[in-house]
Amino acid sequence: MMPAGPLMIEHRLIERMIGLLEKELQSIKLKEKADLAFIDSAIDFIKTYADRCHHGKEEDILFVRLAKKEISGTHNKIMKELIDEHKYGRKLTNDLLETKEKYASGFTSSIFDIIEIMKKLVDFYPRHIEKEDKHFFIPVMDYFTRKEQDEMLDKFWEFDRNMIHERYRKIVEDYEE
Repeated sequence: MMPAGPLMIEHRLIERMIGLLEKELQSIKLKEKADLAFIDSAIDFIKTYADRCHHGKEEDILFVRLAKKEISGTHNKIMKELIDEHKYGRKLTNDLLETKEKYASGFTSSIFDIIEIMKKLVDFYPRHIEKEDKHFFIPVMDYFTRKEQDEMLDKFWEFDRNMIHERYRKIVEDYEE
């Protein structure tokens, strides 16, 4: 399997969550009431799975290795765009968290900001995923030998193993403080 494989498989799960986010968005528009538990779960999913786990492998492993290669101007441009898009996704997710907190504390008019931010997330992720799947992941695999691809896959699996320990160690440390 090429390193693009696990990244594209992760995209399918992210797409499913974005589909659920879109359903919740429609429900909020209809009822003018937000399901705070769902929004919390969606934020956790995006922050932990989509950003830390998935984007972490891209930025900390794939992009670092690509930066050491002589890649085409087009691929370099796309990689920089993807990094900027990851930052945009983080900003939207943090904005959703802050707005959800305002809504939860009684600022009911924040519902309209929640709608706007969720709409941006629902619009953003499919385009971002399409760019990676159709215009980046597969073509950039050609820059790597089979051995380099296998080493990258090993790093992906190690990254996933370490991430779960890092996440829950941080939870314990936060409570200890």
